Amino acid sequence: MLKRFTAKLKSVQEYERESIPASKLKSTRSFLGMYAGEHTAGTEFVIGPLFVAHGASAVDLIWGLLLGNLLAVLSWAFLCAPIAVKERITLYYKLEKICGKGLTTVYNLVNALMFCFLAGSMIAVAATAVGIPFDIPMPQLTDWMPGSVSWVITVVAVGIVTTLIATLGYEQVSRFANIAAPWMILVFLAAALAVLPELGVNSIGDFWPVAETKIWTGIPMEGQSKFTFWHILFFAWFCNMAMHIGMADMSIFRYARSWKAGFTSAAGMYVGHYIAWLASGILYAVFLQQSQNSLEFAPGPVAYYAVGITGAICVIIAGWTTANPTIYRAGLAVQAVIPKSQTWKVTIIVGLVTTTAACFPALVMKLLDFVALYGLILMPMGAIIFIDYHLFPRLKLTSERALATGQNINWAAAGTWGITLTACLLINQYFGVEIFFLGLPGWFIAVLLYIGFSYLLKPSASLQPKLS
Repeated sequence: MLKRFTAKLKSVQEYERESIPASKLKSTRSFLGMYAGEHTAGTEFVIGPLFVAHGASAVDLIWGLLLGNLLAVLSWAFLCAPIAVKERITLYYKLEKICGKGLTTVYNLVNALMFCFLAGSMIAVAATAVGIPFDIPMPQLTDWMPGSVSWVITVVAVGIVTTLIATLGYEQVSRFANIAAPWMILVFLAAALAVLPELGVNSIGDFWPVAETKIWTGIPMEGQSKFTFWHILFFAWFCNMAMHIGMADMSIFRYARSWKAGFTSAAGMYVGHYIAWLASGILYAVFLQQSQNSLEFAPGPVAYYAVGITGAICVIIAGWTTANPTIYRAGLAVQAVIPKSQTWKVTIIVGLVTTTAACFPALVMKLLDFVALYGLILMPMGAIIFIDYHLFPRLKLTSERALATGQNINWAAAGTWGITLTACLLINQYFGVEIFFLGLPGWFIAVLLYIGFSYLLKPSASLQPKLS
């Protein structure tokens, strides 16, 4: 059995440094399932309750999520997917052609680390459900460090299973999501509907008054900042900024038959980031009403309270469907640094790092801030790819500069990345702009900087191609 599994791993071909062959292209259904599964997942059991904790009002939440998720879908469809389908290579190989191997190595390591932390938070979410029958102490809103040995053991067990699935490659990750997504969606909805009577909702007409007074009250919990309509809109748009504006999902959409597959992200945004966030917020409000500890924040017990063992299983699988493709992406990032290594071996190493990070509850408790920071750090490279692909041919500037010149570091790109992040930090420090809003001005700053630096640092005609 072990030999068959090892043979299966060795047979996985992810085309890390070549275009995807036509025979390997995936149907629209494949992307619908993956996006629905990945975004109706473990993060939803965290983000929905955090909106409640941050005092979002019902009106702000409904409209903020509606418009913010629309902007996210359009970003996937018009920014990321067209380039991915045209190039059919990973984000990492594309960046190597533009930025040079030296700068891309730094980017890939940062990217992989961020992916590890995100996947780690989802392993931790799954662990809160696995630990229920063992009466493991659950993390609280204020927790940063592991609370017990039993918590660490549970996280490690979940991390091993998640990593093994991710090593099997995109096809298995996609298949797993397609199977799990429809069932998870139904559990989210059933759980929320089941507990509404406990809040006083016995008819459709009761829902809105209860929503405004008992769920999304507009009053933040102690120690939590206040969220407005604009916080929600920009968070919904930019919580996956690294994937769409940052172009990370080039690695996914390179398998698509058409750029229109970018619209399949709506399955994740409006089923997961809309319905599931609302449903998990309802579950958390009911849990808080029954709990004697208002700081307890564990998705497993919340779902278990609502629909029993089915809810706990849903949390476990939801954590996996987010962690699996995220570990897969992280493995691709590291593999791009050491291209002669096999992706499945790299993915196992990435899984170990991810599992270690998952032991720290802070990844879950500060998830809103983390995903905003993560997207912001990687966003400038997405802007560089967009400009290099769409504008440089028209501006008569050198596209894929490192490939054309043999440079190990494209200093125009390096300067753009560093100065953009510095500018965002200064905007945050001196103008008080919160991290959730920095991605929009940051993208335009990156665009202007890269065009300007590329004009100032035009490559010499004597430089010859060296990168293959």
